[in-house]
Amino acid sequence: MLSKFPVRMPQIKPPPPPRFSAVRHRFQQKQLFFKVVCCEKNLPSSDSPNSSSSSDSPPSSKFGFKVVVQSLGDKNWKFNDLDTHAMQESVNKMLSKTQSFFTELTSPLVKSVNERRPNVQNDSEDMEDMLITEQTVNIRTPQGDLSDASIISIEQFSRMNGLTGLKMQKIFKALVSESVYNDPRNLVEYCCFRFLSRNGVEVHPGLKEPAFQRLIFITMLAWENPCKEGNGNRSKLPERNTIQRKLVGEKAFVRIAPAVSGVADWATAHNLFKALAGDDKGISFSIWSTYINELIKVHEGRKSYQSQEVPEISKEKILCLGSSRKQPVIKWEKNIAWPGKLTLTDKALYFETVGLRGDRESIRLDLTHKDTKIEKTRVGPLGSNLFDSAISVTSGSESKSLVLEFIDLGGEMRRDVWYAFINEVISLYKFTNEYGPKEGDKSIYEIYGAQKGSDRAATHALNAIARLQALQFMRRTLDEPTKLVPFSYLTNAPFGDVVLQTLAVNFWGGPITKKWTEVDYEMGPRVGPVGEGLEYSNHVYDVDGSAYLRKWMKSSSWGSNASLVFWKNSGSAKSGVVLSKNLVVAGVNLVERAANICRDKYRVAEKTQATIDDAMIEGIPSNIDLFKELVLPLTLTAKNFDKLRQWDDPLVTGSFLAFVYTLIFRNLLWYAFPVTLMILSAGMLLLKGLKEQGRLGRFFGKITIYDQPPSNTIQKIMAVKEAIREVEKMLQNMNVVLLKIRSIILAGHPQVTTEVALVLLLGSTTLLLVPFKYILAFIIFDLFTRELEFRRQMVEAFTTLLKERWDAVPAAPVVVLPLVEEESKALQKKRVDKVKPERTTQNTS
Repeated sequence: MLSKFPVRMPQIKPPPPPRFSAVRHRFQQKQLFFKVVCCEKNLPSSDSPNSSSSSDSPPSSKFGFKVVVQSLGDKNWKFNDLDTHAMQESVNKMLSKTQSFFTELTSPLVKSVNERRPNVQNDSEDMEDMLITEQTVNIRTPQGDLSDASIISIEQFSRMNGLTGLKMQKIFKALVSESVYNDPRNLVEYCCFRFLSRNGVEVHPGLKEPAFQRLIFITMLAWENPCKEGNGNRSKLPERNTIQRKLVGEKAFVRIAPAVSGVADWATAHNLFKALAGDDKGISFSIWSTYINELIKVHEGRKSYQSQEVPEISKEKILCLGSSRKQPVIKWEKNIAWPGKLTLTDKALYFETVGLRGDRESIRLDLTHKDTKIEKTRVGPLGSNLFDSAISVTSGSESKSLVLEFIDLGGEMRRDVWYAFINEVISLYKFTNEYGPKEGDKSIYEIYGAQKGSDRAATHALNAIARLQALQFMRRTLDEPTKLVPFSYLTNAPFGDVVLQTLAVNFWGGPITKKWTEVDYEMGPRVGPVGEGLEYSNHVYDVDGSAYLRKWMKSSSWGSNASLVFWKNSGSAKSGVVLSKNLVVAGVNLVERAANICRDKYRVAEKTQATIDDAMIEGIPSNIDLFKELVLPLTLTAKNFDKLRQWDDPLVTGSFLAFVYTLIFRNLLWYAFPVTLMILSAGMLLLKGLKEQGRLGRFFGKITIYDQPPSNTIQKIMAVKEAIREVEKMLQNMNVVLLKIRSIILAGHPQVTTEVALVLLLGSTTLLLVPFKYILAFIIFDLFTRELEFRRQMVEAFTTLLKERWDAVPAAPVVVLPLVEEESKALQKKRVDKVKPERTTQNTS
C-alpha cells in the first residue's frame, strides 16, 4: 500500500517542471526513467519483527524508497541494463536529503501519524543542494554570489507571487536604477515585500503555517547576509548551512519583521528584538517560532473571549483577563482588600468583586476619557504602604480611583505588564483625540479611507498588547514593558511626537477624492507656528501620495522645530520602489524614518542616564570620597593661593602681585574675564583633539575612588547613624548663623544692629566716592599682608573682636507647636472666619 511523506507541504504553486519530477537518465543510448515509490513495507520500524535485522535488508529499503526502472519503449522490466545498486543509492540519497529539508522547512517537530518514523533532521544539510532543482535566479551579482538563504527567499516568494525567481529578477531590474539593482539585499526586499503588500489584514494569515514562519526567518537571514562570504567553486568549497544554528541580527529583524502584519511595529521593533534576543547576539529560530506561536495563541484566545455571552461588553473587544488562583487581582478600598476578576477591553476596565456571600459587584472604568490617568502605587493593610505591586486608575477628575493589586511572588513584573496594557489603551484615545480628526468632522469623507483611521490606530495598539502578552507567556519582557507598546513608549520618548505625527498620517491619510480649491487650503485654524511653518505645503503627504489635511493638525507638536525640519525633508524618504505606505524597497517609509531618529536619540539619552546612574554611588563614605575627588582641582587651587598669600616663595608672590596690579592700574581688568574664557575654551578644544587622536588613553577623565572596607550590618548602621549625626550638627550650625543674621536685620540686638548698619553705610559711601580699582588694590594688599610680622598682631586682635561681637548676638526665637491634624486645622480656621464677621459687626454698631 502506498503512503505519503510524513511532511505537510506548503501551499505554494511551483511553476513547471514540478518539484518532484521523474529523474531521467540516458544509459546505453536508451532513455530510462525512474519511479520512486514510498511503501510502508520498506519503512524500518521498531514494531516489526524484522527491524532488528537491518543488515539483512536490501539497500533499497534503507530510506524507505524502491526504485523501479523501465525503458520507454519496453513493457518488461530490465534490471540487467544498469547497476541498480549504485543508481538506487544515488537516487535515495538525493531524495532523502530533499525529504529532510522539507521536513525542516515545514515543521521541525512533525512526526508521522503512527509515530513510528523518527524526526529526520540533520544539522549538516546543505540547503543549496536541497533546492538546486528549484533555482532559476541568476546568482551572480556585483557584490558576489547570492547566499543560500537569499536563493531560497527569492525563489519561494517569487513562486508565491506566481512567477519564477528569474522573472522577478528581470522585473526588478526594469523598475529600479542600476545602483539599486546591484545590491542583492534590495532584490530580497522586493520579492518579500511584494507578496506581503497583497495582504493588509490585522495579522498575516500565513503566520499560522510553520513553512511561512521559517520562510520569514530565512528572509531575515538573507537580508542580513545576501551574498556568500567566499566566491569559490561550490563543488570544492561546499557551504554547510542549518537554520537552527543561525541568529538574526537587530538590523535585519527591525527591517523585515514590521513588514509582516501583526509581528512588530516600526517604533518598538528594536525593543522587541532586545526582549527576544535577551543576552544572545541575535534571535534563534526556536525563539522566533515560539514567539509567533504564542502570538497566534493570544489572537485565538481573544476570539474565544468574544464568544462568551457577556451583555455588558458585547460591543467591546476583550483583550485580556486577570483572574487566577495563584495570581489573583485584589481591589483595595478603604484599607479593605476585595479579590475579583479583572477584564480589560479596548474601551474600559471591568472589575467583578466577589463578596462574602457570593454576590458579585461589577465596576466599569471608562478608559476613553481624556482625563483618564494611571500610576503605580503602594498598598497595604491599615494604610501601611508595604507592597509595591498595585496601580491606581482614575477616569476623570470626579471619578473615584480604582486601586488594583497584582499579586506576584516573583516581583513587580506582573503589575508592570498590566500597567503597560492599561496605559496603552489610555494612550490610544489620547492619540486619536490629539492627532485625529474631530468627531463629526465631515472632511474625513474627502479623504479615501480616513473613516477607518481610528480603527487602524486601535488595531495598532491592540496588536502591540498581544505581542506583549506573548512575551509575557515566554517570560521575555523588558524591565520596562511600556517600551514594547508604541503609544505609551512614544509619549515620553525623545522625538516621539514626530513619530506620532507620522503614525497619524499613516492611519488617516489617503487619496483626495475631490478637487481642492484655494478656499479648501485655508480651512482649519492656525495653531501657533503651524500655520506659518506649513503655509507652503498646506497638507502633509505620505510616501505613496496619501494626504493628511492641515485642519487636522490641532496638536501643538506640529509647530515644534523638530517637526518642521522633519516634514520639510520628508521628500528624501520617497526613494526606492513604493509598494504601499509601509513597504518601500531600497528606502524607508515615514514612520520608519522617524522611528530611526527616535531610536538614536533615545539611545543617546539612555547612555547619558547610565552615566548619571553610575555616579549614584551608595553609601555616605563613598559619596564623600567622590565629592573630594571632584573638588580636588579647586582644593589644589586654594592651597596654591594660600602659599602665595603666606609668601612661601617671595619671588613668585611678588611676580603675581606685580601682574595683578598691572592689570588693575592699566585698566586691563575688564579684559581678564573674557581672556580667561578664551583660554578655557581653547584648552577644551585641545583636549578634545588629543582624545580623538588617542593620545590621552582610554582612562582619561575617569574618577577612581577606593571602596570602603567590608563591614557587617551593625557597623553599617553605626556608620549611617554617625553620618546622620554629623549632617544634623552641620545643619544646626547653619541654622544658627541664619537665625543670628535674621536677629541682626530685625533688631533683635539693637546695639549690634546699629553697628552693622553704620558699617554698611560707610562701605556704600566708600564705593560711591572711591574708584573701584583702588578699593580692589587695597583688598589685595590687605589679603597678602595679613600673615606678615608687622600686621599679624593687629589682625588677630581684630578677628578676636569680631568673634566676641558675633558670639554676643542672640538668635531669633523659634517656637515649636504641637502636631495638629488637618481636620482640626480646618475646624479652627472656620471658627476664626466666624469670629471675624462678628467682631466687624460689633465695631460697626
